Amino acid sequence: MTKKWYNYIVSIDEDSAGARNPAAAPKAGAPKSASQSVAEIAAGVAAEPKFTNPISDPTSFEEIYRAAEIPAAPQGYSILKVAQMLESEHIRNLPSDVKRSSVLVALDAAGVNIKDVIQDAVQRDRALDGYERVQQRALNELETAKTKENNQIQADIDKYVTEQRAKMQANSDAISRERERFTGWRLKKQQEEKKIADTVGYFVSENPITTGEQNTTPTSSKASQKS
Repeated sequence: MTKKWYNYIVSIDEDSAGARNPAAAPKAGAPKSASQSVAEIAAGVAAEPKFTNPISDPTSFEEIYRAAEIPAAPQGYSILKVAQMLESEHIRNLPSDVKRSSVLVALDAAGVNIKDVIQDAVQRDRALDGYERVQQRALNELETAKTKENNQIQADIDKYVTEQRAKMQANSDAISRERERFTGWRLKKQQEEKKIADTVGYFVSENPITTGEQNTTPTSSKASQKS
């Protein structure tokens, strides 16, 4: 039983040694290294998982895994299960190589191949990456739609403001024209009154004709005084 996980550990150590010493690298036809096996496992997993069911709670990774239809791990030994094993109070403070050996022994005893655990890890990672892209696309679409809506709202606001300002300017222009008309009329009125006053002046000692500007009182004020 111990031979299997021991060979796996040795293959990793030999692979690391080969990277440090090119001369020690395996020749053509030699057994595959651990890193090569992991690369083949990753290559065998679909790069873009398909989510067959809607995800109601994006914060639930388990729901994401189920939607991606990740198959059940052999004997229940998923990468998450192995992560729990590594955090066990019995081995969490041990050196990394001892923790690795302990987990491999437990997997071998359960009849689980470490390659299956790695494949489970790759599938979960691909599912998370895939759903991240799904959410990113949804965010981009929402941002595009809302930005378009905001632009339309701003255009409507600008149009409304322009129209209202034009109305305000038209009102101001109307006031200016009426004020100018009234001022001209008042000047002619005073000239007319002066002519009348001058004529009346020949016949009375006290002239009853007014020739100055009249202080007008708003209609509402006159009505309130009468009441």
